[in-house]
Order: sequence, then C-alpha cells, then structure tokens
Amino acid sequence: MPSPAPTGQAAAADAPPQRVGLIFTGLILAMLLAVLDQTIVATALPTIVTDLGGLNHLSWVVTAYLLGVTVTTPLYGKIGDQFGRKPIFLAAIGIFLVGSLLSGTSNSMAQLIAWRAVQGVGGGGLMVLAQAIIADVVSPRQRARYQGYFGAVFGGASVAGPLIGGFFTDHLSWRYVFYVNLPLGIIALAVAAATIPSVRRRVSHSIDYLGFALLSAGVTCLVLLTTWAGGQYAWGSPMILSLAAAATVLLVALTFVERRAAEPVLPLRLFRDRTFAVASGIGFVVGFGMFGVISFLPLFLQIVTGSSATGSGLQLLPLMGGLLVTSIASGQVIARTGHYRVFPILGTGIAMIGMFLLSTMSPDTSAATVSVYMAVIGGGLGLVMQVIVLAVQSSVAARDMGAATANVNFFRSVGGSIGVAVFGAVFNAQLSGELAARLPADVAAQVTQAGANISAVLGRLPAALRLDYVTGVAEALTTVFLLAVPVVAIGFAIAWMLPNLQLRSTGVSEELARETEAAVAPGATTMSVASASPPADPA
Repeated sequence: MPSPAPTGQAAAADAPPQRVGLIFTGLILAMLLAVLDQTIVATALPTIVTDLGGLNHLSWVVTAYLLGVTVTTPLYGKIGDQFGRKPIFLAAIGIFLVGSLLSGTSNSMAQLIAWRAVQGVGGGGLMVLAQAIIADVVSPRQRARYQGYFGAVFGGASVAGPLIGGFFTDHLSWRYVFYVNLPLGIIALAVAAATIPSVRRRVSHSIDYLGFALLSAGVTCLVLLTTWAGGQYAWGSPMILSLAAAATVLLVALTFVERRAAEPVLPLRLFRDRTFAVASGIGFVVGFGMFGVISFLPLFLQIVTGSSATGSGLQLLPLMGGLLVTSIASGQVIARTGHYRVFPILGTGIAMIGMFLLSTMSPDTSAATVSVYMAVIGGGLGLVMQVIVLAVQSSVAARDMGAATANVNFFRSVGGSIGVAVFGAVFNAQLSGELAARLPADVAAQVTQAGANISAVLGRLPAALRLDYVTGVAEALTTVFLLAVPVVAIGFAIAWMLPNLQLRSTGVSEELARETEAAVAPGATTMSVASASPPADPA
C-alpha cells in the first residue's frame, strides 16, 4: 500500500509567498539576535568591568558566548534532523532569552560569564536552524533570495553590534545590551511558533550520546586553544600544548565512534559528498582568512587613523555595505538563473584583491581609500558565505539537511577562531620587532604593557615617538593583511572544485517525504508532516 500523500508544507515545492514572508520574519529576528550578541558587548566591556570588577576575567564575557555557540552548532543541526526543527528552534530561542535576562541582572563577573554561556547555548541553534528551516519551506532556487538576506543580516549585525552596544552603554546602561534581546526575542518566538511548519518522522531515534560528548569536549578544547594561545598563554606553554593534544585525541576518537553510531551527530557520509566537502573547505579557509583579518581592522582605524571606538565602528559601514549589496544581489541572480558556482569563485578572487589592498595601507592612507578597500572585502564576503550553504543544501539528502547546514557554519566558525589566533600571534611578533627597532626600550615596554590605557600613555609621549609607535602598528597590521592573501588564495583554488549542481525545485519537506516513501518497506510507518496551516489539497 503506498504511503499517504504528504500534507501541509510537503505538498508543494514552495509555501505561499505570504506564509514564507511571515516565517522569514521570525527567522531573521532570531538570526539577528544571535549575530548581534557576538559583537554587541565589545564596546560595553570597560563599563562592565567598572561596575562588576573582575578585569582579569574580562575576556571570558566574549569567550563564554563563543564557546556556547561553537560547541552546540553541530548538535542543533543533528537533533533538528532527528526530532524536527521547529521545537528545537523554539527551545533555542527560549534558552537564549533566559540567558539574556539573567546576563542583564548579573551582579558579579562570574554570574555574567555563566549566563553568557547560557546565551551561547541558545544562540548556537538560532543561525543554523534558521537556515535549515527556510530550506523546509522553499526550493533551493527561491531559497537563494532568502539566503542572500540572511547573509546581509549576518554582515550588518556583525558591524552594527559594537555601535548599538556603545549607544546603550553611553545613554542607558550596559545591562540594556542584553535586555534589548527580550522584546525582539519574544516577537521572534511568537512568530516562529505560529508560522513554522512542524516536520517530523514517526520513527524511534538512537541518540548518539558518546558522539555528542566527544564533539562537545573536542570543540571546547579547540575554542579555548585558539582563544588563549598567544594571549593569556604562550603558544608553547603546557596549557596550550595540553589543549592541542586533548582536542586532537578527542576529535580522532570522534571519527571512530561516528563510524559505528546508528545515527551519528556528525555523519561522516557527508564528507563523501563532493559539494559538502568543498563547501566546508571554502568555509574554513575563508573564515580563517577573512574573519581573522577583519577582526584587526578596528585596531588599524583606532590606533593608526586615530578614530574613536564609535568612530571606528562607523568607518566599518562600507564593509557592511559591500556585503549587503553582493549578498542580496547574488541571491536574486541565483533565484532567477539557478546558477551559483561562479559566485564563490568571484567572491574569493575579490577578497584576495581586497586583502592585498589592505596590505598597502599606511598612516597616510586617506579615510576614503580605506573605505573603498573595506567595501571590496565586504563585497567578496557577500558572494561566498551564504552561497556555499545553498550549494550544500541542494546536494545532501533531506534527512541530513540540518547536520550539513550546521557543519558548514561550524567549519567557518572554527576557521575564524583559528585565524584570529594565528594572525594575532603574527601581529604580536611583528609588533614587538617593530617597536624594538623604532622606540627606546623603556618606551617600548611602556606602550606594550599599556593595554586599555594606550591612548593615555601615547598622549604623554613626544610627537615623534607617537608617530614611530603608530607606524610600527601599521607595519605589523599590514603584514597580517598581506599574509592573508595566500590564505584566501587557497579558498579561491578550492572554489573552482565546487560542483555546479542543478538546484532542486522542491522544498526539504517534500524531499524528505519522497526519501521516506522510497526507503520504507510496505506496512512500515512513514513520515508525517504537520503544519500550522490547514493541510493542502493533494496534488
């Protein structure tokens, strides 16, 4: 006896435009929250330390959130595939809101760090599940348009975060950096609960507990290694070497466990899919090169060009503008033509040019020129990140949609974390050499140890020594930018290997129904798709 026809969302290739618009509103709000909280606290940190103390634990306010997000991203993708994305997505929003509320009420640095970790655990599901849920309701060709908007939100929120954080800190309180999430999150929760269709299978699942544990522990060690190396601990210190050894052992053990797991949290079969393997490689390399370098741009703007913290945030707007334009434009073109392969190739090529242009900057470079260079970098980014997610979603089996989407994001995040650590080490080594060559030993030691008080220290130096310091910082930073050129060139080479698949004309819900119908034997239970809207008439 044939399986029953899929109901609700699975009955059509795409949901009605009005319904997709409502679903997308909830998804974009949730994604906005996740991305904002990666950067919004940066400008509030000095005020937080003044209020709560705990200067020696300051970096953990950022690290705790990053750790929560990175560890849980692959897990959300898999459990969303197993148990349905809607309930997991709603749970992620709820966890994020609880973490936001508690972060805003913190009375000590230890409390704030703990609640930021809770925020991260929720935030890890917002971005990846939003990208997977839109795949449930629209076909890849039309999905390109929405993925372009996701990319625009990602870039815009990343740049806007410090500006918004600075505004709330200056005019209200640092606590509103977290409270601002509550009204937006409640709206996102309500819209998502009312509009997102529920896709589930009536089958029992085997939960890969050991895989979850090994992946979480291995990623934790990796994030801590890349966060602490070269800063809190020297690269060759016992702590860093121990973390590197632990991460290696845990992740190697994970591969053995996943080969035998009934439903692995990280399905190794994904790596046999050429599109997934290539896209993951592009994501890692581009994350390493682009995000590793972009994190140093505010330092150039503040130290070399003399901008304030808020001013440097405003000067990053061209980068955001470039990303917005190319991300949305590429999504529109893909939706109309069905062709996507050219965009990662163009994007990584443009990024190489942008990185080289950044390496030519000096204290004499005009603000207009810097803006153009940043717009080039942003334009390159907008052509890559969301497009490789779209390619993967059109290649892998519907049952692996969440896991594949999550792991492409995961490799990008890990690449960015490692890139920041490696380029940070290069910058520190280069700066030490530059300052030793340009400044008297006592002055070099003074500015090196100044930390957050660098502006006050520089203000007390003679003009000639200030210029030597600024020139040294500029030389160190442009060395980092130049080093990123061959890194991104690797991504450019990998991008040429990306297959040019025909984008599917059906949504994931329909694909999942077809896969299940083809796989089950007569008389076995089949998938059921429930939707918040009335069931559609059978086609």
